[in-house]
Amino acid sequence: MPQPSTTAGAPQHRATLIHLPSMGSLLRHAGRPLLESTLIPLALFWILFTQSGFTAGVVGALSWSAFAIGRRLVKRERIPAVLWLSTTLLVARTVVGLWTGSAFLYFLQPTVQNFVFAGLLLVTIGFERPLLAKLADDFCAFPDTLTRHPQMKRFFKRVSLLWAAVFLVNGATTLAVLATQTVGNFLVVSTAGSYSMVTVGIALSLWWFHRSLAGEGIGLRIGVPQPKLRVG
Repeated sequence: MPQPSTTAGAPQHRATLIHLPSMGSLLRHAGRPLLESTLIPLALFWILFTQSGFTAGVVGALSWSAFAIGRRLVKRERIPAVLWLSTTLLVARTVVGLWTGSAFLYFLQPTVQNFVFAGLLLVTIGFERPLLAKLADDFCAFPDTLTRHPQMKRFFKRVSLLWAAVFLVNGATTLAVLATQTVGNFLVVSTAGSYSMVTVGIALSLWWFHRSLAGEGIGLRIGVPQPKLRVG
């Protein structure tokens, strides 16, 4: 007796598995731009500020960023978008800081830049590749098969709203701390607060990312795929 077929003529949905680099490789790839653009300049400013004064701290932070870009140019390496952006903003901060001699105005600029960056994220949502998608390339080298996927493009447009909110909250919080604390306390409190909010944003983004792709039948596997063994 023939068996009834329930799948004849129906489209078959096949899951897509995309391999990403190992976790160690992902962390190294993401950590280098973060160190170059944020952590090292901040540490240099604090060390030189406490040892030699405000001017030395300002010049030291900018000198590091210039060195980081120059080294990549000499070695003909790609310069991450986040390094270009942070250095451009740091030049403006340095000019104002040296001109006025005010630590308050020097740190007020990155505080205000939180609001500017939130605005840029919202404005570029209508682009083919929003600003957040370009910055994500600096922290995780996604394969082309994933970058070009329509669901990936929709994800970055939607998650840009999340990160705009993160920067708005971060800007408001940092502004309140700057107005009430000393430079030393400001650096400690604002850095801890900013990275806490960024960590929460990353966790929510990863959850959203996984859920968005899973809905399209796209699975992610961390690490290099193992070669298949041939039997016989």
